[in-house]
Amino acid sequence: MAEASKIELFVKASDDGESIGNCPFCQRLFMILWLKGANFTLTTVDMKRAPEVLKDLAPGSQPPFLLYNGEVRTDTNKIEEFLEDTLAPPQYPKMCTRYKESNTAGNDIFHRFSAYVKNPNPSMNDLLERNFLKSLMKLDRYLRSPLPHELDQKPNITVSERRYLDGNKLTLADCNLLPKLHIVKVVCRKYRDFEIPPSLSGLKRYLDNASTQDEFINTCPADVEILLAYHSVAQYLRK
Repeated sequence: MAEASKIELFVKASDDGESIGNCPFCQRLFMILWLKGANFTLTTVDMKRAPEVLKDLAPGSQPPFLLYNGEVRTDTNKIEEFLEDTLAPPQYPKMCTRYKESNTAGNDIFHRFSAYVKNPNPSMNDLLERNFLKSLMKLDRYLRSPLPHELDQKPNITVSERRYLDGNKLTLADCNLLPKLHIVKVVCRKYRDFEIPPSLSGLKRYLDNASTQDEFINTCPADVEILLAYHSVAQYLRK
């Protein structure tokens, strides 16, 4: 029997150096490994007191990075691709999407969110909020639109009943988007008094379903970690 691969994922530590810190890229890879069902070690890296071993493994790099059978990988996108290719069926589930549109759904949200919350000019706030809301509405439309396989099963369906971006199972696309949406929710609620409108029923269904998945909720950083990461920006925005 082949010896099991040794996998270690290094992620950003929280401010106290013990728990998971705010990093959507770290959470993305954490979710993928959990959903794959792989045996792996999770190591939190306190960047304020980075140990010497870390400097030896990935000098000048920021988490996340992966140690796979002694080989270090530091590029998040390439790590994702490597894990999908290496942790493959029949032993591990396939996680790529069925539809290419699922990979780009919501890809403009985080950019518009950043412009919205980092804007120091009150006169620009309404415009930036509208642009941000448009990106949420665009994602909502995708989540409400039935996918081809749904229409094959129910030709008369007008609103999608799927749980996630690409179907009823979490995919690589969800692992990329959900950590960012979580940050968006926490930061906008605290510093912009903005909640995702209930009228965005597809987006609400999506987030509600994600909140039932251990692989998502147990990989999220604490809200306080997210707010701490945005503290200096938020203070700058206050009138």
